Amino acid sequence: MTDKRKAEEGGLAPWFEAGRAEVPAPSGDWLARMEAMALAEQPAPRPQQAPDAGAAPRGGWLREMLGVLGGWPAMAGLVAACATGIWFGAAAPSGVSDWLSASAGDGISALEPASGFDYAMLGL
Repeated sequence: MTDKRKAEEGGLAPWFEAGRAEVPAPSGDWLARMEAMALAEQPAPRPQQAPDAGAAPRGGWLREMLGVLGGWPAMAGLVAACATGIWFGAAAPSGVSDWLSASAGDGISALEPASGFDYAMLGL
């Protein structure tokens, strides 16, 4: 036993040593019952059906793309983000253009949220 383990276990070390020395092994009967219960819970395999030669594939490329993107909730978020981007592109809020034109002389601070003290510490 290592000194570190002795220090961590303290006065309980003899009981931990006794527990490590007597590792109980499961009986063969118990293992067989557990295996039987596990096999009973598994679903039975379904027989494979041959695909119809004339039938179109279910879903198509649109359903497959929807699944790749994350389903309907992800698609709703994507549509909302696209609509917001188109709205801001078509009708820009006047507050944003006023804010950018007021600080046109200081191009870095117009787009960087750092304070003047941060720039002084950089030595620019």
